[in-house]
Amino acid sequence: MTQHKALVIGAGIGGLTAAAALRRAGLDVEIYERASELRAAGSGLSVMSNAITALAEAGLDLGLEHRGTPLTSYHVRTTRGRLIREFPFPDIIRKVGAPSVLITRSALQQALREAADGIPLTLGAAAEDFTTDTSTGRVRVRFADGREATGDVLVGADGFHSAVRRRLVGPEESQDSGYVVWLGLTPFSHPRFTPGSVTHYWGSGRRFGLVDMGGGLLYWWGTKNMPAERSHDWRGGKAEVAAAFAGWAGEVRQAIEVTPEDAILAVPSRDRPFLERWGRGPVTLLGDAAHPMLTSLGQGCGMAIEDAAVLARHLRGATDVPRALRAYEDERRERTRVMVAASRAISDFEQSENPVRRPVRDAYFRFLPRRRLVGTLEGGLTFPRPAAPATRTEEQPHAS
Repeated sequence: MTQHKALVIGAGIGGLTAAAALRRAGLDVEIYERASELRAAGSGLSVMSNAITALAEAGLDLGLEHRGTPLTSYHVRTTRGRLIREFPFPDIIRKVGAPSVLITRSALQQALREAADGIPLTLGAAAEDFTTDTSTGRVRVRFADGREATGDVLVGADGFHSAVRRRLVGPEESQDSGYVVWLGLTPFSHPRFTPGSVTHYWGSGRRFGLVDMGGGLLYWWGTKNMPAERSHDWRGGKAEVAAAFAGWAGEVRQAIEVTPEDAILAVPSRDRPFLERWGRGPVTLLGDAAHPMLTSLGQGCGMAIEDAAVLARHLRGATDVPRALRAYEDERRERTRVMVAASRAISDFEQSENPVRRPVRDAYFRFLPRRRLVGTLEGGLTFPRPAAPATRTEEQPHAS
């Protein structure tokens, strides 16, 4: 059997995971990244249990528990620190059988680079166009500097501004969330935090999160409602961030205070209308290129990792590449559709500054039956397995 070659466009979390998983599935892989160097933003993220399970299915043991810290508690509080609800993530994690890991983006990227070690990686390669040879089924990618690459599979894992997606579906408008997200990563400790703790604080049109990354390192994020034209090009300073959370719990204010101004990042929060068709012929999409979502569920990287595992499973030993890619897309479509919609719904609910809706929000989560809460959370933390094909049982003759 001829070994298929996969061209992976993008060396972010989704691209690196896909490249490593596809190599383990028996494909020859090349990675192309538009940036001139690989640098992870100074922020953190959660690799939830579903993503850990997906990595295991793909045969990738990244040892993330030793590079980050397992999630041990999850609390939601008011702006002053009063408890609204403790979410039963530890119980669900035990039931699912895979940890959820809090880790810096740079540590996760390093783990994935090690998993993809030996796979050719070309930096400064901005994909612009691709064409498919109808006689051979192979795909040729053209880059901005004039170079070209040819393969049997093209995986667009090139993020929110995916060139591969743009070539597939044309220009698109993004959907703004109505707020900016500030991110910080800094040495910090506080008596309220145990290792692996996650604490969210809900205000009016503002939210804040404190995530203990282990080793005395804190990741925090904050949101504030503002018009899209400002959030997409925010140029404020640390003073504006501090003012947004004046009067909040002491640990929130202290986290901002100890973070150097140049270590605070600002990113717009946005997604796109859900895309029903992710590819054609030997081309497909993965991660944010296929289904960008808001950050409310903390599952952006998890969905990209799940995509990579499912893609590798469908391409392993495949003789009909387009058919395998469409099967991958069909398996992933509903799972990602639900997560994208849930991320936006929760974002709108949590970010509300309506004086009537806000106390309703808090009361809803405070009194939501535990069984219902567990059921909702467990669905997100469980990596869906394909249904086993039905087996036909031959009827046995009756005894005479």
